[in-house]
Amino acid sequence: MAPHGEGSDASVEAMVAQVEKHPISSILIIIAMQTEALPVVNKFQLIENPHSSFPKGVPWIHYHGAYKDIIINLVWPGKDLTFGVDSVGTISASIVTYASIQALQPDLIINAGTAGGFKEKGAAIGDVFLVSHVAFHDRRIPIPVFDLYGVGLRQTYSTPNLLKALNLKTGKLSTGDSLDMSPHDEASIAANDATVKDMEGAAVAYVAELLKVPAIFVKAVTDIVDGEKPTAEEFLQNLAAVTATLEEVVTQVIDFISGKCLPEL
Repeated sequence: MAPHGEGSDASVEAMVAQVEKHPISSILIIIAMQTEALPVVNKFQLIENPHSSFPKGVPWIHYHGAYKDIIINLVWPGKDLTFGVDSVGTISASIVTYASIQALQPDLIINAGTAGGFKEKGAAIGDVFLVSHVAFHDRRIPIPVFDLYGVGLRQTYSTPNLLKALNLKTGKLSTGDSLDMSPHDEASIAANDATVKDMEGAAVAYVAELLKVPAIFVKAVTDIVDGEKPTAEEFLQNLAAVTATLEEVVTQVIDFISGKCLPEL
């Protein structure tokens, strides 16, 4: 089998069709922060791979294990080598997603993580959303067609049965490289009709689409962007509790996926 992203379009389409006929056997979970990742790692008793096939010297961390009939790979970008903080944002998300797909050949990607929510759109602290669409809000290119490319609106892989079974909220996700929200960002997020905002989702979606791997997005709300509290303060205050909720929902998602083919989701 040719790696994802290589070979003719016909061979890739044949590969995707083949995957759709068989139960999902390999999942790649992309998570940006260690605090978000560890509850999932502990829940599924995943083991860190000290001999990953990632380039030598990168801080990316690969955990792996088996649950029921699924191989679970979880990758987080690790700590920045200069500043020692989680490597959040679209650049790390893009290259880690690309490298992980090439190395691990997943049937399905789950981008799980925390997000800011908008109370005007019905979001509350602790809510978990199964994202319907993703877009960028900080790639402003005011030239015809380039403007659409900059926004990069994409529909996520459709999972109506999963959404119904877990009774999750759904909404659109807007992605940018800043935790706060400038007036320009606010206008773009409103134009994107977003209910939640993060710093990775649309980047993961771009790479997943490029390499033809279906991807779903599970986002738990840590802070209310249009609320009264400062974003950073509210984010840190709720991070531990919300990541516990995120782990519970990710577990429910994987339980639902087990034994099913992609079209059954």
